[in-house]
Amino acid sequence: MFVVGEIALRAYWIVGGRWGYTACDRTDLVDPAGGCGADRIESLPFSAGWAAVGVGVGLAAVVVCAVRFPARWAAAASWAAAALLLVVAFPLHLLFEIPAALAGRPSDWRDLGARLALVAGGMLFAGLANTCGPQRGSVTPGYRPVPRWTRIWAYVAVALPVVGWAAPHGLWVLGVPFGIPERQLDDIHRDLSTPTGVAITVVPPLAGLLVLGLVQRWGQQFPRWVPGLGRRPVPRLLAVVPAGVVALALITYGALSVAAFVRQLLLGDMRWSDVWEGWAVAATLLVFLGWGVALGVTTTGYALATRPRQEQASNVSLTP
Repeated sequence: MFVVGEIALRAYWIVGGRWGYTACDRTDLVDPAGGCGADRIESLPFSAGWAAVGVGVGLAAVVVCAVRFPARWAAAASWAAAALLLVVAFPLHLLFEIPAALAGRPSDWRDLGARLALVAGGMLFAGLANTCGPQRGSVTPGYRPVPRWTRIWAYVAVALPVVGWAAPHGLWVLGVPFGIPERQLDDIHRDLSTPTGVAITVVPPLAGLLVLGLVQRWGQQFPRWVPGLGRRPVPRLLAVVPAGVVALALITYGALSVAAFVRQLLLGDMRWSDVWEGWAVAATLLVFLGWGVALGVTTTGYALATRPRQEQASNVSLTP
């Protein structure tokens, strides 16, 4: 249904419809509720039209093959499709767009809806990959402690958004020009209301606390107080897939941002003096990259500790 819906929506745009289509620039939102003038666009970009339809046809072929011919290669294709959708969705934007929208900042609901749909599609393909792949044995019930190195990386993943994001942004909301010039602080206060600034400051570190579930018992067994699920095992993919998606999004965002930052320096669009004057902003880029790496390593440790154990059959030969 997801693939059919995406293809139908793109076909609707190709023939001239514009419901759900956005022309908003991420850096300059003009009338975001109306799609930033999407209804006035006559020529649909190739990437949003025929290219997306072609990708949709390819995804449909992956679904058919995975359902009719379940095998290792079909699972690999489904995992690749899930990764593609999740990278295109770039769910890291949702971490900031949703709290900003709830705090009253003008938002582009079409962009939010498209990203949520792609994230849902990626999760569906991940489930398909898990279903059509070879069986790996049953999961051993009970809590299995993770390695010590996994715990260390988990604490790093929790600390980075607090120290590298919440602390400077909290100071900026309070009017303290920590690591940025006064003029930039004035721009922040002019563009962001106090509720929006608080939401953007608080949400990332709160979301980062979920990483602790990858190294604690409640990440493998539902707590006793959860109605109907108490003491039951947490589905492994319920933890691994979302954590892996966020880690991939953070690493992608951090790497692309650092690359764009270096390019500005090489082209002369930015001077080193500007970097020293606003060092806190530059450091934030490294925070995202480090946060993604720490989360990715923690997720890997959790996946290794909770992987299903192969049940080995032993053939015993009897000799007289």
